[in-house]
Amino acid sequence: MSVIQRIRDKGAWIVFGVIALALIAFILQDGVRRGGGIFSNNTVLGKVNGKKIERVDFEQKISMYSRNGVDREQLITQLWNQEVTNAVMDDEYNKLGIVIGQRELSDILYGQNSPFKREFTDPQTGVFDIEKLRAALAQIKKSKNTEQLQMITDGYINPSVQQAKQQKYQSLLEHALYVPKWMAEKQLSDNNQVSSASFVYVPYTTISDTMAKVGDEEIMAYAAKHKSEYKRDEETRTISFVSFDASASSADSAATKNLLISQRNDFATATNMKEFFSKNTTESPFYNGYVSRKEIKQKSIDSITKLPVGGVYGPYLDGNSYVLAKLIGVKQMPDSAKVRHILVATHQPDQQSGALVQVREDSAAKKIMDTVEMELKSGKSFDSVCLKYSDDGNKANGGVYNYFTTARMVPEFNEFSFEKPVGSKGVIKTDYGYHYVEVLGQKGSSPAYKIAYFAKPINVSNETDAAANTAASQFAATGRNKQQFDENLSKIGKQAIPSGEIKENDFNIVGLGSSRQIIRWAYEHNVGDVSDQTFRVGDKYIVAMVTSIIKPGLPPAQVLRPQIEAIVKNEKKAKQIIDSKIKGNTLEAIASSVNTTVQKADTILFNNPFIPGVGTDAKFTGTAFNSSIKGKISEPVAGANGVFVVRVENLGSKPSNETIETIKSGIIQSERMAFYRGSEALRKAAVIKDYRSKFY
Repeated sequence: MSVIQRIRDKGAWIVFGVIALALIAFILQDGVRRGGGIFSNNTVLGKVNGKKIERVDFEQKISMYSRNGVDREQLITQLWNQEVTNAVMDDEYNKLGIVIGQRELSDILYGQNSPFKREFTDPQTGVFDIEKLRAALAQIKKSKNTEQLQMITDGYINPSVQQAKQQKYQSLLEHALYVPKWMAEKQLSDNNQVSSASFVYVPYTTISDTMAKVGDEEIMAYAAKHKSEYKRDEETRTISFVSFDASASSADSAATKNLLISQRNDFATATNMKEFFSKNTTESPFYNGYVSRKEIKQKSIDSITKLPVGGVYGPYLDGNSYVLAKLIGVKQMPDSAKVRHILVATHQPDQQSGALVQVREDSAAKKIMDTVEMELKSGKSFDSVCLKYSDDGNKANGGVYNYFTTARMVPEFNEFSFEKPVGSKGVIKTDYGYHYVEVLGQKGSSPAYKIAYFAKPINVSNETDAAANTAASQFAATGRNKQQFDENLSKIGKQAIPSGEIKENDFNIVGLGSSRQIIRWAYEHNVGDVSDQTFRVGDKYIVAMVTSIIKPGLPPAQVLRPQIEAIVKNEKKAKQIIDSKIKGNTLEAIASSVNTTVQKADTILFNNPFIPGVGTDAKFTGTAFNSSIKGKISEPVAGANGVFVVRVENLGSKPSNETIETIKSGIIQSERMAFYRGSEALRKAAVIKDYRSKFY
């Protein structure tokens, strides 16, 4: 809701401002100079070119970022990649003498791209108050809160320093780029070329796949010729798994429904819904306000709105819950309202938990609100009073909430905005504090309903869970090898599900999701081993078997086949077409031998060589622009999707708006884009020792 969000935004500014002011000076004086190495121990998570990545430091960064709600497993992978990249690039920076001096560091922290700019920018004026920051730093230089210091260093200072070094490195490479004139002239000439050619084309689809079967030895032979493309740098494994469903059963569903039926009368006769829900938990929190029918998206709402006031509908199934709905009241209300308000807060949501925390005593807030009312009655402008006293994030625009619909605000605020007539003014109390509200406008009119929803989720019973676990455990206990595993599958009428390739430090398995325990188990066992334990993944119990171990280097043929088979098959088809089908010394004779016609491509552009019926084929393009076969037929050429024989009819050039300078600029821009892949090349060349699987 808007009120809550404004308070949350303001809270973030206050909290972070206090923390940052207490820490940055100490960072400038000591933290960055020492590289942020505040903690260390002998537990090594990995090494990059001999440089250690300490687990304690790594865990602290995970903890810091996890506070922002980022998934832990995702963080582990992201932070590891970041640490490796930083270590690799630091080696390059050191070789080149790239450093960030104290003056540059000061510019980074206090400049317009400061990592602290958002936290130290006044939310009302939008001004980054550098002088205020400097003054505050002078007063708190002696702060020694190492935990918060490390958080600021790792989260803000070090990334900014790394970025500055990267920019220097990038600039150094970019300024080293040079395109000689002859190269630009050659490309300009090539780009302007136009060819006219006649050709005979025989697609590979004219040969049946059964006539070009590919054996494992052919797959491996092709891979060996292209080792750099197919070689693996790390081991992978595969498993097969069988799952036993532990989701809620029909009996569990019936039990939940019967529970609500047993409470239906109490729900129907309750006169105080807040009191009822304080004693009975519900999945759908009670909103004690009226909501326009247009805004209600609940299931079965048409049936609910036909109830008499006090009537109860259900229980009905909505998602994974059974629900009772009670119609408490009906009113004709505006569809939208415009208000302005001044908030004097007593509570605000905690940044991490979302729970309300007290920021001001109620009595103090009430006194401030009395002052607000007094100043407004004395004739002071609403905007000036709002800017002076309001704790809401919208006070810079006079506290106005432009036309909003029902249920967007807390109930008390909603009630005043929609049930009071335009022009109404007054003070209301909510969980967040005191609000002075003035209704500025209202639009439309339609029925609005106050409805209480009593919802209970369908939970898995202990009996259902135990039955699934027992079935999985029995399967695991009696299927200790592949033969027994397969026999047990046949007995229970299930099929094993194969996984894709799994790396040692993966957290997810396709088809299962988050499965770190299974992955660790797979890397501790051999092919054919069946798990002697069951793994709980979501609403299933899993029994797994290791099916393959693919060592670094060239994978086996069955792994490479999906990537290579079509290529080798086309090579075999090309040979068959060339050896047995293409006959004759003219295009017409060749066309007759393969039962097709001679085709013509009148305008083939070198820089955009798409040919109707053929597509874009680099070998076709190269042949079509070969001046040595002008007026002659080429040898049969095996292209990407078929074999062709070409006769170049004419070669020429076309007018162009390109210049030598635009060609040079294009080449340089292309090379600059390649820089973004540079760190990956450096990473592949680095010596990386990854021990994460020992800890996660």
